[in-house]
Amino acid sequence: MHTYRIGALLLAVTTTLASAQTSLKLIPIPREVRVVGETALTHGVRVVCAAPCAAEDQFATDDLTAALEARGVAAEAAGGFRIELVRLAAHAEPRFTEEMRAEGYVVTANADGLTVVGATAEGIFYGAQTVKQMVDGNGARAVVHRAEIRDWPAMRYRGLDDDLSRGPITTLEFQKKLIRTLAAYKVNIYSPYFEHTQQYGSNPLMAPPGSVTAAEASELVAYAGQYHITVIPEQEAFGHLHHNLTWEMYQPLAETPHGAVLAPGQAGSVALITQMFTELAAIYPGPFLHIGADETVDLGLGQTKADVDARGLAPVYLDFLQKITTALKPLNRKLLWWGDVAQDSPDLLKTLPQSFKDATIAVAWEYNPQARGYDKFLTPFTKAGFETWVAPSVNNFRKVYPNNNLALSNIQHFTADGQRLGSTGQLNTIWNDDGEGLINQDWYGILFGAAAAWQKGESSVPAFEDSYGQVFHGDATGALDEAQKEMMLAHSVLKDQAKEGDGTNSIFWLDPMSADGLKIGAQVIPYARDLRVHAERALVLIAQARAAAPAAAPARLGAAVYDPAESYPSAPTTLRETAAIDALELGARRMDFIGLKFQLAKEISEGYQRAYNMQHTTDKKQRMDVARELSDINGVNGRLHDIIDTYSLLRDLYEQAWYRSNRAYALRPVLEHYDYTVGLWLARSDKLRSAQRQWSDSHTLPAASDLGLPLPSAYTQP
Repeated sequence: MHTYRIGALLLAVTTTLASAQTSLKLIPIPREVRVVGETALTHGVRVVCAAPCAAEDQFATDDLTAALEARGVAAEAAGGFRIELVRLAAHAEPRFTEEMRAEGYVVTANADGLTVVGATAEGIFYGAQTVKQMVDGNGARAVVHRAEIRDWPAMRYRGLDDDLSRGPITTLEFQKKLIRTLAAYKVNIYSPYFEHTQQYGSNPLMAPPGSVTAAEASELVAYAGQYHITVIPEQEAFGHLHHNLTWEMYQPLAETPHGAVLAPGQAGSVALITQMFTELAAIYPGPFLHIGADETVDLGLGQTKADVDARGLAPVYLDFLQKITTALKPLNRKLLWWGDVAQDSPDLLKTLPQSFKDATIAVAWEYNPQARGYDKFLTPFTKAGFETWVAPSVNNFRKVYPNNNLALSNIQHFTADGQRLGSTGQLNTIWNDDGEGLINQDWYGILFGAAAAWQKGESSVPAFEDSYGQVFHGDATGALDEAQKEMMLAHSVLKDQAKEGDGTNSIFWLDPMSADGLKIGAQVIPYARDLRVHAERALVLIAQARAAAPAAAPARLGAAVYDPAESYPSAPTTLRETAAIDALELGARRMDFIGLKFQLAKEISEGYQRAYNMQHTTDKKQRMDVARELSDINGVNGRLHDIIDTYSLLRDLYEQAWYRSNRAYALRPVLEHYDYTVGLWLARSDKLRSAQRQWSDSHTLPAASDLGLPLPSAYTQP
């Protein structure tokens, strides 16, 4: 079903590929790996930073030590397995080439220990992150895979764009956890996305209470720097500014009344942008700023209509980008901007001033698989002389769980095409379009994005699918890997068989007794069993993984680089990243309920119709059957209450999952959606209860239409 899984692994290895895959699972997969053996860590480890030890290298040493201690491996043991971090300048390594110098590393192994060699602090740090993954198991049962490794990245910039404006805003503590985790998989860019949720002293109206403060941002930047991650703020500077432009003070700058796009012809537009980015530059001191500028759909519909009609959309759009770039030149930053609007004007792009091209990076984005590849999103810029990055997506937007069928293919091929066409960076993306996104559901796509940006060429999907559970969660059973695949199959049932999108939030919320619900239900019901079996298999697999590796009680073990909210391994079989496992379970439960909801709605209609058809009977048994049918719909274990109870449970689980990563801001509308939906089904229960009383009193029943119930035939495809 997933054709993109087929193909040889494009890896440069100096040992048999089978050996490297089965005995040592790594994300990203290094360029060269030769496994030479295993050593039990019965006596613990001793991580050493060779003299002269730079402060950054000591940080990497402490980080590796803390990670192993958190897994119950004794550190600083005198007789422990020795892991040494050393700079190339102090340790000659003939396999170290010039292209490895910036971020590459070499790991050498012997019976007594490992040596990590890097020319830079980044190389030392990334080598240490690989060593973390070379240790399997926990406590006294842990083993280290001794391997010879030579590795360096395919792309200079490897990043994650994190939507903090469409609902959830992660807490500062979770952002720090995110930084630690991204760094562990060799990501070096984190880009928080802002429309209106970064607070500005010069524009205090824009950001609501509970959004990101300047002090929080500065703290995050300093924290990320330790992990060799540059924080690039993305503040929309052209479109996607609806929340800002609802303020009356900014109405003169809006292209359309209370719209989403700044009017290029208004002098105040550039002044507003300059105010915001001057503050951003002071808070985020890295070499880049991201001005957004995507999906400027209002442009030419309001204040700028005459100009667009006269000159065309692209010239007006690109002229304004040049004005923004000129205004921000004193900040001395390279500006990233989304390429979707300008990519359709390749000839115009070629005519733009070289100074503009040198000052900016065009970020091409597309979030779905493309049968003919991604060249059309990149070549308009590469042929015009722009530096480019690629932006795929984890495909979480508007989903009960990310559709990783789409995400893995998109990330895999877009990143590979970007490498082939000379893109210097990848900016994987998270979007929370309907405000319901949970970042703990996104790790699968985040980690594959990290792998694809680091690895050269087309990263192997099967290798990743078979490594994720062990590397990220410490799951030696493979059950969590299979659970992820079951969720992908569940999405495929809806998309490929029912032909009704995939597991979206909209279909989760859809009332199956509404006009749209009846239409979609007729498509889904024939495949509801298959959908539910895949979701339920995922739930069983999750339970099996947990049973094989029970989680320990939360405990703080060792250094401040670890999150006290996580359940840390203290037993040899404890799983890691339990919040992500909980989020996977929530996704599977919601996916299962999509199928159940349509099944129950049809059964309610069928049961009521049977009862209604028997209402005039004088047969005692049939009268009992009428009462039974009504009870099956609205009794203690009735189908209406199955729906009510499941929405209620999912509401509570969702709220718990939300607070594992997010601030309170923006949670209320989602919970209100649950409450409203439960109320809808409670009202139906009240109507059915009235019908039950009518049956008891007069042995008559109202028509289904009087109760708002559809006829069973409504669930049949025409």
